[in-house]
Amino acid sequence: MTTANQAYRQAANSPAGRQAADAAKSAVDTAKSIGDDVSEFAGDVSRRAGKQFSRAQDMAVDAMEDAGAAMRRYPLSTLAIVAGVGFLFGMFSSGRR
Repeated sequence: MTTANQAYRQAANSPAGRQAADAAKSAVDTAKSIGDDVSEFAGDVSRRAGKQFSRAQDMAVDAMEDAGAAMRRYPLSTLAIVAGVGFLFGMFSSGRR
């Protein structure tokens, strides 16, 4: 009568057992490769997103500077625009019934 250990060793050393071990090793290698690829992709996406965020931030700062310069250059027009926007905001938020 064979013990459980002996049966396991016989199964592991059989051709089917060796094929199963090779398939498991191949699956582990494939999973590691996929993990590395995903990690590299995530790093690339992170770097690109950082660059785009920096560009958007720079553009927002430039727009604020341009708006400030325009307000200093044309103060009366600025006041007229602000008054008009305030009037429209008041009209829409008053809730006429």
